[in-house]
Amino acid sequence: MPENSFTTTGCLTVPGLFQDPLLEEPPTMSAAADVRRRHADLERAAEQLCLACPLLQPCLYRAVVQHDVAGYVAGTTQRQRSLLRTQLGVLVEPEDFDALAGVGRTHRQIDHDEVVRLRRTNPDETLEQLAHRLGCSLSTVKRHLRHERRAPGGRAAVRRLAPTQSQVTEASAQLAGRRRVPDDVAA
Repeated sequence: MPENSFTTTGCLTVPGLFQDPLLEEPPTMSAAADVRRRHADLERAAEQLCLACPLLQPCLYRAVVQHDVAGYVAGTTQRQRSLLRTQLGVLVEPEDFDALAGVGRTHRQIDHDEVVRLRRTNPDETLEQLAHRLGCSLSTVKRHLRHERRAPGGRAAVRRLAPTQSQVTEASAQLAGRRRVPDDVAA
């Protein structure tokens, strides 16, 4: 592919498909048959676009390991991504938009779990940047992180490494194999 070429993904080409309310919130089993059929058609169309996308694997990895997004993403539903996280032992914390925006309150108690979560979700930021986000001193951030590292038998001792992109892809392929009926069986 030429260096300056741009690949347009299905989600950018047909955003209305991926933003359809039926893909955001699938119908229940008690929904009308035509609604369930429309949902299935939308899901098939989205899946075809995702499976043809050159960015499928990194998109899937981010949707499973880094961000808890809604709707149909990377060839998976929200429920399927939840199953993948369970299988891979991944916990994706909900985003704290105030902390991400750097909004801090003065003279507030700094929550230990908030410091640790921000460090995990922003590993490339300096400790000074984390302190600024939290509205506290650098020494406070260091103290909380030191406490987390030294906790005997605590979360730090049992924390697993994030799965690799290939592990997420393999788990997704296994899940896809379980949820799809082979053509020769469906006939």
